[in-house]
Amino acid sequence: MEKVGIGIIGCGNISGAYLKAMASFPILEIRGVADLNRELADAKAAEFNVPAKNIDELFADPKIEIIVNLTVPKAHVAVALQALEAGKHTYSEKPLGINFAEGKKLAEAAKAKGLRIGAAPDTFLGGGHQTARTLIDKGVIGQPVGGTATFMCPGHERWHPNPAFYYEVGGGPMLDMGPYYITDLVNLFGPVAQVAGFAVSPRKERVITSEPRNGEKIPVHVPTHVAGVMAFANGAVVQIGMSFDVAGHKHVPLEVYGTEGTLIVPDPNHFGGEVQFLKKGGSFEPQELTSPYADGNYRSIGVADLAHAIRSNRPHRANGSLALHVLEVMEAFHTASESGRTVTITTATERPAPLSESLVDGRLAK
Repeated sequence: MEKVGIGIIGCGNISGAYLKAMASFPILEIRGVADLNRELADAKAAEFNVPAKNIDELFADPKIEIIVNLTVPKAHVAVALQALEAGKHTYSEKPLGINFAEGKKLAEAAKAKGLRIGAAPDTFLGGGHQTARTLIDKGVIGQPVGGTATFMCPGHERWHPNPAFYYEVGGGPMLDMGPYYITDLVNLFGPVAQVAGFAVSPRKERVITSEPRNGEKIPVHVPTHVAGVMAFANGAVVQIGMSFDVAGHKHVPLEVYGTEGTLIVPDPNHFGGEVQFLKKGGSFEPQELTSPYADGNYRSIGVADLAHAIRSNRPHRANGSLALHVLEVMEAFHTASESGRTVTITTATERPAPLSESLVDGRLAK
């Protein structure tokens, strides 16, 4: 199968994980990396032995079919629209956009151009999450009832070298970490129908404790503690907590409940991890992982699946419909908090097709 040319825009903290993982997928050919800071692009190009280019060169290269957009959240839609205008498919880091209105604008632009959009996270395609999906599809938990989704920490200013964007519009725990959890839950349960919740900002500024900006104060422009409930179209009701204000906790990242049993689902920020199942009346037992991509960081599998989908003329899994739905759900927590009412979700999306085989040698193979 013919390789698909890839251009990467944004050479910040996450780009190394993408560049390393892309080597796992023979269909991907990296034809250039670019950044507004040329020194960053040159450094990443040297580290991974790929060409450094300016952004206009990436858009102009006829052999580049997909622009992978690893810029900060507030630039995601602007860069993606430029890519579409240049005739390229685009795949963005999460979230799809900083609000539902601009995400919808991007989706409409892609449809008008006849081009594909995709977005992280793609961790739901990992072996741990696909194994949980298989167990649910086999009916082991019975009728889905509910679940819990929890990410709570003291804040990213502890470790990130340039954390200010996490506290700007487009940041916060819901838009930063919520995509992993909500996308995986849509993979497991299907689309969300309604949202209720509260969102607060206990502190108006944060102090960076990481290098090189240790001691610098940054303002907070977004809610940093969000608690809510999602009612899914299949009838399940899931509690969610996302916070940058919690010193520590003992909750697991994801649990899903059914009438016949409970599943412990791995951390959705990772591809693998242990899946545990408790059958009603029994105790939790580890489950054999039955799907690939559970043994490493495959951040870019969504890009590889998009590339295969282009060549095979089939839907891709980490697609624009899924990302737009998740974006609307995340925004709904803030809307619900501000309005004091339950918010009905207007978008519908299908559960992505399961991924039980490996993407190797330009084809799907056992």
